[in-house]
Amino acid sequence: MCGITGFLTQMDVGRSSVIANRMADAIIHRGPDDFGVWVDEVAGVALAHRRLAILDLSPAGHQPMLSVSGRFVMVFNGEIYNHLELREELAGQIWRGHSDTETLLAGFERWGIEGTLKKSVGMFAVALWDRESRTLTLARDRLGEKPLYYGWQGESFLFGSELRALRAHPAFGAEIDRNALALFLRHNAVPAPYSIYRDIHKLPPGTFLTLHARQKDAQPEAYWSARAVAESGQRNLFRGSDAEAIMELERLLRQSIAGQMLADVPLGAFLSGGIDSTAVVALMQAQSTRPVKTFTIGFNEVGYNEAEHAHAVARHLGCEHTELYVTPQDAMDMIPSLAAIYDEPFADSSQIPTCLVSRLARQHVTVSLSGDGGDELFGGYNRYFWARHLWRKLGWMPRPLRAALAGVLTTLPPVAWNTVFQKLERWLPSRLRYATPGDKLHKAAEILAVRSPEEIYLGLVSHWKNPAQLVPGSHELPTLLTDPAHRADLPDFEHTMMYLDTVTYLPDDILTKVDRAAMSVSLETRVPLLDHRLVEFAWSLPLDMKIRHGQGKWLLRQVLYRHVPQALMDRPKMGFGVPIDHWLRGPLKDWAAALIEPGRLTREGVFDPAPIQRKWAEHQSDSRNWSYYLWDVLMFQQWQEHNA
Repeated sequence: MCGITGFLTQMDVGRSSVIANRMADAIIHRGPDDFGVWVDEVAGVALAHRRLAILDLSPAGHQPMLSVSGRFVMVFNGEIYNHLELREELAGQIWRGHSDTETLLAGFERWGIEGTLKKSVGMFAVALWDRESRTLTLARDRLGEKPLYYGWQGESFLFGSELRALRAHPAFGAEIDRNALALFLRHNAVPAPYSIYRDIHKLPPGTFLTLHARQKDAQPEAYWSARAVAESGQRNLFRGSDAEAIMELERLLRQSIAGQMLADVPLGAFLSGGIDSTAVVALMQAQSTRPVKTFTIGFNEVGYNEAEHAHAVARHLGCEHTELYVTPQDAMDMIPSLAAIYDEPFADSSQIPTCLVSRLARQHVTVSLSGDGGDELFGGYNRYFWARHLWRKLGWMPRPLRAALAGVLTTLPPVAWNTVFQKLERWLPSRLRYATPGDKLHKAAEILAVRSPEEIYLGLVSHWKNPAQLVPGSHELPTLLTDPAHRADLPDFEHTMMYLDTVTYLPDDILTKVDRAAMSVSLETRVPLLDHRLVEFAWSLPLDMKIRHGQGKWLLRQVLYRHVPQALMDRPKMGFGVPIDHWLRGPLKDWAAALIEPGRLTREGVFDPAPIQRKWAEHQSDSRNWSYYLWDVLMFQQWQEHNA
């Protein structure tokens, strides 16, 4: 894994190398092992690379890399897991080393850009200069594991793995896009294709973009479409038995994990003790001759600690397990670094434990596998049950009656509801046992007055419900969630939610969170569940192979139970979070109050202070838990302060 950046321009002739070096230095954390710059002053193009050496540690893996013919020059971030198979197809090719970068370049010469991307299995962000046609091509992997920003700033086209690389170019304007900020407040991350800066975009997953100098209207083209995969899979369902589905899923998981365990450096895995990470680790251990190195962060706060479960799983599987219990102070000490780590406003508070576990893992390994993606593919999120269930139970009611019910649910603060559920837990079915039921009831109350199941889903995945009112002069731009042109034609609402999560929440939040946290300490992360072959199989499964008897991830669980006792895994879904709500009333209160002080907000002119102060007062009184909403504003304020 590495960092890439560069530009295409007719400006600054004679200074390109200096500027490209400066842009590469801005992302040194993504690749501390080596760096390189390639410049063609006449063409006005510069490519720069920071290398974290994983495969082929020799100078033969140095980038930017030229193809054998000299036609193509490339910088590449990521891994191509099937590159050895691709080499077998490239019969007659003369190889200088054994890096996947060299394999990709040979593929581009033999099969063309789109043909090579379609053949490649992996995670990647690519910038390719064609010296013959004088075109620049950017490409991104199918699910969005690796980031890639781009855009025109004046007469210069800039690109890079992170925004900080673009900011290092003298043409960068750094104008905040208030419309994108409104979207951030709804989703706690800026959704693709937007970025926090005007005229700077994220390349959508599964696409590539090719442009000539001064061609400002180039648009991304899809070489793989999650929507097409979802629709095709649900039209052509898997017809085998349960047993055959279990065997096929395990085969695909083993294939993916075996490919992702290839590395010339130490390798391990994050282990929370949940279904997804345990399945990944179990199949890693089944294919390893040595104990797999696993890593877990623990908290002493009730409702936030998964370390005990992870320890039990690791002991059963025979892993070499490392756990670190962190104090609230350890976690809070991480907060001042978040703006620098994430480089764009980002407010999923599980970023804190993700950063901590990445730091822990990096002390022992250079590559860590992760269990992300299982919820989206196999129906694991609670909202897949809540949204349909709520609508079936309450959709017949007049909206005023539903609004009255919402008022009843919010008469008790979340902490009081948590106490009620704890006292009733022994009588509740397992599907109603949640780590933080009070928060979930309050979230349900917010969406009771909606008009359709689709509005329920949007409410469940939204923080600020009317964010444009918070950012004067803004409006919400269309996204994959709200633009009817992007809606998939799927047979049931549960699959519609899974699809929307796959193309929005997964790349914009989950994968961003893991990439920035890990790369901040030069740790490569890999996500076996997002092998596109496995994704395509998952989309061919009928709903009852994902959600059965009121429980999600049925098929993935059956594979897991072949390796880990069911009794070890049956527990409420917990998530990976920290008690931000308590901290904002206690040790973080002064820090937060200073960032959202009304006079400061008025002077800065970004937010309307009034709704923020109302939620702050209600949160401090413990009458409501507005920690998600407040964290969004606080993370933007911290980011703005850091980049001032």
